[in-house]
Amino acid sequence: MIILITGASHTGKTALAQKLLEKYKYPYLSIDHLKMGLIRSGNTELTPMDDNELTQYLWPIVREIIKTAIENKQNLVVEGCYIPFDWQKDFGREYIEAIKYYCLVMSENYIKNNFADIKKYANVIEKRLDDECYTLESVLEDNAEILKLAQMHKVNYIFIDDKYEIDISLS
Repeated sequence: MIILITGASHTGKTALAQKLLEKYKYPYLSIDHLKMGLIRSGNTELTPMDDNELTQYLWPIVREIIKTAIENKQNLVVEGCYIPFDWQKDFGREYIEAIKYYCLVMSENYIKNNFADIKKYANVIEKRLDDECYTLESVLEDNAEILKLAQMHKVNYIFIDDKYEIDISLS
């Protein structure tokens, strides 16, 4: 089983992947780690700020990792914001049947009522070096865009509105 977790920054993708690791013993791949390894090693001239270009650069690599894990009958959680909304076009039925996709989206109401907590939990799994550009306005804009794209592409999304409770059952 492959679990894909995507969404806007600070929606809890990595924390959810860690929770699935602890509960189901599924290892996870942070696409951010892959991104930074490729950037720091000099394998690309892209920077962490080149989001659209990074998706185009990283997705073919991640896609083939997913296929290999499925072919080897391995479980894997893949989390990050570099999973395109049209990801299914890259897989045949035999692969899609082994993949569950979740896009995390916070509502405007949730963000406005919980922005301080969202910032507070930003480092619960990974230590962010620079979080200054993460503002209420940018969070609202990013989540609104992710929701629009998720709906447009008719993908599975988890809408976080009242309180932050995400429970993914894999059975």
